[in-house]
Amino acid sequence: MHKFLRAIGFSEVTDRKELQSLIGEVVTKTIVHPVENSEDPEEQKLHTSKDFVAESEKKIYAELCLDFLTDVGICVRGEFDEENVFYYEYFFPYLKGSHVSSCEDVTIERHFEKESYAGVCDDIKVGISLIFYLQNMIAYKRLNGLNMLPVQGTSLTLSGLSVQGTIMMPIIKNEQEKQKSKKASNERNQLIAQARMGDEDALESLTLDDMDTYSTISRKIHNEDVFSLVDTYFMPYGVECDLYSILGEILEVRIEKNRITQEEVVCMTLECNELTFDICINRKDLYGEPAVGRRFKGVIWLQGYINFPNT
Repeated sequence: MHKFLRAIGFSEVTDRKELQSLIGEVVTKTIVHPVENSEDPEEQKLHTSKDFVAESEKKIYAELCLDFLTDVGICVRGEFDEENVFYYEYFFPYLKGSHVSSCEDVTIERHFEKESYAGVCDDIKVGISLIFYLQNMIAYKRLNGLNMLPVQGTSLTLSGLSVQGTIMMPIIKNEQEKQKSKKASNERNQLIAQARMGDEDALESLTLDDMDTYSTISRKIHNEDVFSLVDTYFMPYGVECDLYSILGEILEVRIEKNRITQEEVVCMTLECNELTFDICINRKDLYGEPAVGRRFKGVIWLQGYINFPNT
């Protein structure tokens, strides 16, 4: 059972029979009896997508997606044989992001155990290499098969699923403090970019800044709470490479119900370390009341959609 199914409103799916029923609905609504051909007006409202890539004359790999909330659903992957029979391989829950999170170059690597891929993005704003689960694998495989990689001018849309989270109050800042913080962040990003190009002076400046920051926090932590000092963070969590512990400001909030289970799912747009991305979490797993301006603290499974031009 996929741990993050509960994040999209399937917390009560606990046995193999219920799971097979879900997978069967995704396959049925996308290829067996497509919703666009249905006479039921309610079914016609369902958003589905399917994508294919021919790996050989006898094998076509497929990706079938069905939304159970707005831009939130289950993706089933597998292959068709020469007799047009679909063989299910695996599935995963997804959230389609609505913002461009980064325009940095992305490296793609295949997972060893199955036909799935991880992406790596070195974004200066975060300070670490972001590793995410690739959502649009078929588009990547198609371009790779045509020897069209690497593609110039791509962007990355990130999203995350969470099964544990807390709403925290914001750190109060006036406009002058916000401008000062933004200016310091821009200067640091420029130093990081120069350091990556081999500038020793920039590297020395970054080292001194880190030492000053450590000294300041060590002094203040005795009398202040750490979350009043740290406004936002984005750092790896556990042993899985695409899990992250985050603290970010909430920019948008919407609450929807899963059309099958009627469980409430909270979808939020966050700004975290100057990255903008969407996350979703089951309402029963979220402690606190989400609102614009407040902060979300939790663990997310990071997914990414590469926006290839002209695809």
